[in-house]
Amino acid sequence: MPSIEQIQNIPEPTLRRLPWYLAFAKLIQRQGGQYLSSTQIAHDIGIDASVVAKDLSYVRISGRTRVGYPIAQLVDLLEEFLGFKNTHRAFLFGVGSLGGALLHDSGLAQFGLDIVAGFDSKYELAGTSINRTPIHHIDRFKDLQQKMHVQIGVLTVPVDKAQEVSDIMVEGGIRAIWNFTPFRIRVPEAVVVQNTSIYAHLAVMFNRLSHTQR
Repeated sequence: MPSIEQIQNIPEPTLRRLPWYLAFAKLIQRQGGQYLSSTQIAHDIGIDASVVAKDLSYVRISGRTRVGYPIAQLVDLLEEFLGFKNTHRAFLFGVGSLGGALLHDSGLAQFGLDIVAGFDSKYELAGTSINRTPIHHIDRFKDLQQKMHVQIGVLTVPVDKAQEVSDIMVEGGIRAIWNFTPFRIRVPEAVVVQNTSIYAHLAVMFNRLSHTQR
C-alpha cells in the first residue's frame, strides 16, 4: 500500500486516470495478453505515452524495454494502490431514482465500495430493501452509526436537502462524502468531499455538442 505521504503527493488528474489504465489492463488480460506497454495504453485510451509512464511511476512498477509491464502484476498493483482491494463500507442518503440505481449497481463492490444501508425521509421506504441492502428512515442513522462506525456517505438527496443531510452526516461521524447532487455542500476541512454531478457533466456535453454543430 502507498504511504499517506505518497498519496498526498499524487496529482488528482493522475488518480483520475489510473482507473482507466486498470480497466484497459483487465480487458487485455481477459483477452489473454501477458504484457502491456505504456505506448499501447496511450494509443487505445488516447493519452500521450509520456503521461501514462509518469502516472504509472507513482505505482512503482517496473516494465521491460520494448515489452512493457506484466499485466497480472500491473492489475494487482493498481487495484492495491487505488484501494479497490479493501472493502470500504458506506451509507447512502436519498433512496430516489439515482440512489436506487446505485444500490442496484453490484459493480461498486468490485471497486471496494460496500453500501451497507440506505436512508430516506420517506417513512414508507423504511423496512424495505434494494438489492439486499436495507432501507431505514433517516432518523435511525445516528443509532446505526454508533454501532457500525461507517466513514463514507453517498449523497443522492434532492438539492434543497443536500446541506441539511450533509450536516447530519458529518455530525454523525461520516468522514468522506460522495456527493451526487449539483449543490456544493459546505463541510469541515477534515471531511473529504468528492463531487460527481451528472448534471454538470451533462451541461458540458451539451455545450460541446452545440459547438460541433456550428
